[in-house]
Amino acid sequence: MKGLILAGGTGGRLRPTTFAINKHLLTIYDKPMIYYPLATLMAAGIRNLLLISDKKSLELYKTLLGDGGSIGVSISYAVQEHATGISDAFTIGQDFIGSDTCALILGDNVFHGTGLGRQLMDLSELKGCHIFAHRVADTSSYGVVEFSPEGEPIKICEKPKLTSSSYAIPGLYFFDNKVAAYAKEVKPSLRGEKEITSLLNRYLEDKELQVTILQRGTTWLDTGTFNSLHDASTYVRLVEERQGYKIACIEEVAWRQGWITSNSLAKIATNLLPSQYGEYLKKLLLETA
Repeated sequence: MKGLILAGGTGGRLRPTTFAINKHLLTIYDKPMIYYPLATLMAAGIRNLLLISDKKSLELYKTLLGDGGSIGVSISYAVQEHATGISDAFTIGQDFIGSDTCALILGDNVFHGTGLGRQLMDLSELKGCHIFAHRVADTSSYGVVEFSPEGEPIKICEKPKLTSSSYAIPGLYFFDNKVAAYAKEVKPSLRGEKEITSLLNRYLEDKELQVTILQRGTTWLDTGTFNSLHDASTYVRLVEERQGYKIACIEEVAWRQGWITSNSLAKIATNLLPSQYGEYLKKLLLETA
């Protein structure tokens, strides 16, 4: 399975900060935002990744992540110059996807929950599309899935003003190999974007859309506003300080997956000193010595 991270967009809700820097490079507590979606895909066992962003930002991502070799993955890069919609990521990445299945995650989505990685690993081989649903108090800012009385998905709506559903669709999607061809058929919406909901409805019409409601113990945060960015940082800090482990530590994920050695992790830790992040990596090695 291939993994795509969509880290483009204008970051309009985070201006003026995003006039100078791509929002996915902003910090959520102790690490760049982009670490969180990257760690989610890595926890799902995905090692072949494509990061999509604007041309200027890609150079910054390359400085931060390189080719991914230091954490046991392969990271390629592709340009999306304009905010043409989520579905357009599959057209941009069609050569990268090739004949494989794929997962797409949005760069500003944070997922955290026990067993989530193992749950996602089960989707490496799938037919059709698999998405998730998360109960929220206000659905007006999200794509929404409506269910039948029997619990079957019957409709996908983009930012509905009125809906009977309380379930938003987080920015994490799993698709079979038909997705690139289907994405080419998506027409721009009134706001000029190729909406992901159009793509999801295509699979729904073909009865090839599966929806899993995320368990109560799973946290999903969309960090596209100043308030939500602050809330996410607070959440991560509280969990890390109280429980003693880091959320979305990509080096730890790679090490626990067996993709890098303890010697490699030690070198990374040394390069990150004297930061708390580097100290945390050193502590991991001491605990297993």
